[in-house]
Amino acid sequence: MKFFNKPGPELADRVPPGQHLANGFPVLTYGETPQVATATWELKVWGLAAPKTLTWADFIALPQSDFTADFHCVTTWSKLDVKWQGTKVTDFMQAIEVDAKAAYVMLHCYGGYTTNLALPDFIREANFFAHTLAGEPLPAEHGGPLRLVVPHLYAWKSAKWINGLEFLEEQELGFWERNGYHERGEPWAEERYSSLY
Repeated sequence: MKFFNKPGPELADRVPPGQHLANGFPVLTYGETPQVATATWELKVWGLAAPKTLTWADFIALPQSDFTADFHCVTTWSKLDVKWQGTKVTDFMQAIEVDAKAAYVMLHCYGGYTTNLALPDFIREANFFAHTLAGEPLPAEHGGPLRLVVPHLYAWKSAKWINGLEFLEEQELGFWERNGYHERGEPWAEERYSSLY
C-alpha cells in the first residue's frame, strides 16, 4: 500500500503546491514525546497579557466545538478532513486579557518546543485548541493532551503539547524558525524555509 498519493485535479483548491495526500496520519516529532497527565497539565499566559494559569478543568469549562480541517505538513504531506474537538482560539481569547501592544504570540510546549505566530494568524475563527481526534482523546504522539491547530499554516505552527502563551510586541523566533524554517509558513505560498537569512 502506498503511504502517499498524488492529489487529483479535483483537489487543486484544497491541496497546496508540492503536497501529497497521506494514508493515515503520520507522526513527526523532534525529540522525545512528552507524557502529560490532565491532572497535572497547565496552560500559562504571560508577557503582554494579564498573567493567568488554566488547569485542565478550567480549559474544559470553556466553550467546546467540533472541527473538520485540512492539515498540511512542511515535509510535503497533507491529510484532508481531519476531525477534532476542542476550543476555538477566539473563544479562548474571551477568557484572557491581552495588552493592545501585543502583536505576536510565542507558543510554549511541554518538552521545550516553541513556535511563533503573528497575532492575526493566531486569532482566526478557524483556529482551535484540540483535545480530541476522531472521537478519541488526543494521543500523546499527536500532541495530547492539548495541541493548537492552525489549518492555514504548515503544521509545525500547530504546536503539540502546548502549555504556554507568551504575548509579545516584537516578533521572536521559535525552535524551527531559528533553525531555518520560514517565520510564517503559509502552504499556498510554499513558505517552507526562512526569508530572514
